[in-house]
Amino acid sequence: MSTTSASATLKHQLLAECRRIQEEKVHNARQAMLEVQESALEGDTAEEAMESFREVCQRQRDLFARQLDEALTGLQVLRRVPEAKSSPNQPGLGSVVVTDSQRFYVSLSLGEIKVEGQPYFALSAFSPLYQAMAQVHSGDTFTFRGKSYQIKEIL
Repeated sequence: MSTTSASATLKHQLLAECRRIQEEKVHNARQAMLEVQESALEGDTAEEAMESFREVCQRQRDLFARQLDEALTGLQVLRRVPEAKSSPNQPGLGSVVVTDSQRFYVSLSLGEIKVEGQPYFALSAFSPLYQAMAQVHSGDTFTFRGKSYQIKEIL
């Protein structure tokens, strides 16, 4: 397999894993929101206690609705992530940045993900870490929070 095709396969796998994680977040937030709504509709306790319970359920439902909205927004971002990067010289959305100490995937802030047993740190293009590496090229070094990273490769 050529390096270009291996790179494309890796990016496809990383994007698929990010989408899987984000879709799971959407599902979990939607389920939690529905369960709270159902709880609010059930019950035969005293009217005053029931009203207080419904208010708590409504606040929880609103919290889960915000989480659902954030998860859906994240999925929208992932739909715009290119699987092929036009400029492999600088990091951008969809890039894999391999440093001397860690591998990064520029997509959405999801933390550590694993593809084929290898850990990658999925980060947003709006994150401070990405901002520290945004203007560098392969072979360059950048510093973030006092730690120095040397870029070995940008895919």
